[in-house]
Amino acid sequence: MVRDAFVISASVGVFGLSFGVLAEGAGLSVIQAQAMSLLVFTGASQFAAVAVVAVEGSPVTAVGSGLLLGLRNAAYGLALAPTFRGRVAPCLLGAHLVVDETAAMALARPAGPERGRAFWTTAAMEFAFWNTGTLAGALLGQGFGDPERLGLDVAFPAAFVVLVAPALRSRRGLAAAVIGVALALALVPVSPAGVPVIAAVAGALVAGARRAPAGAEVT
Repeated sequence: MVRDAFVISASVGVFGLSFGVLAEGAGLSVIQAQAMSLLVFTGASQFAAVAVVAVEGSPVTAVGSGLLLGLRNAAYGLALAPTFRGRVAPCLLGAHLVVDETAAMALARPAGPERGRAFWTTAAMEFAFWNTGTLAGALLGQGFGDPERLGLDVAFPAAFVVLVAPALRSRRGLAAAVIGVALALALVPVSPAGVPVIAAVAGALVAGARRAPAGAEVT
């Protein structure tokens, strides 16, 4: 478990480095980029918000797109709720650390102490690697030059595609993806920066939340 958590967290650290570089390129200061990683700590939302800022989108759009992308963490939290029963402080800290990787590592273990150990081990490592990567990327951002020239702008989207790929095996997941993509493509030419992201995520959430018929495959 510790080895798996380390490998996952180290790879997340690379994406943290990419985020730091992109945040610096979008005009965020080192303190702003680091604060986002410490206080938000969900890569997809952070990349979405920075992407909106980079094209001079409104702060409301940046926050909105980040919040919508972060809604999936609420579903993870519901699944992991029994793991955090007890004192308020661990519950609040656990809620902050619920992301794709920590949820996946925990839910792959049987309910009980083993699940809790998997979650906290992965969470501690990932939080450290993500924030260290962000700081390094923000400090070294100017030395990297144009992030797009280095391909860093596609690093996280590529990883996100890998994360969602298994969901495409179900009809509901595929329908959510198709609706999200269609909405984004339709709105890109006619809407302000960031709006296609919000619409796509909202459409995908609505499609994915629809009750599956009896006997249908769900993820």
